[in-house]
Amino acid sequence: MEASIETNKSIVIRFNEEVIEKGNVEIFRELMDDRFINHSAPAGADNGPNGMINTFNNIMRPAMLDMKVTIYDQVAEGDLVTTRKNISGTQTGELMGFAPTGQKISIDVIDIVKIKNGKYIEHWGINTLPLVLSKLKEIK
Repeated sequence: MEASIETNKSIVIRFNEEVIEKGNVEIFRELMDDRFINHSAPAGADNGPNGMINTFNNIMRPAMLDMKVTIYDQVAEGDLVTTRKNISGTQTGELMGFAPTGQKISIDVIDIVKIKNGKYIEHWGINTLPLVLSKLKEIK
């Protein structure tokens, strides 16, 4: 069981480094189950694999070309991996309707990912993106 937990944690680390930080679509396809469900997707948004990659590669990455993921902690049990991390970068592009500010953006995130057969099958998460967007609104 311990090796499986370590394997699952490494899958989540790889996803964060290769997919979120670097935008690698091939690795995304390798690590994402076709039946994936993002339980934290906004109401009305695509909560499947396409919605997940769209968030990173078409919303976040164009806004922060220097996007960096820093993993602080991981806790795993069975097929679940919880990760406390930060996504940061400089807002050099539009972010969800907010014009580029040149400001550093820092989004704290706690994710829970369920891994099945080496792939992401479910996701739950909370983040501080709404707080970041409210600060961008004040700059506007």
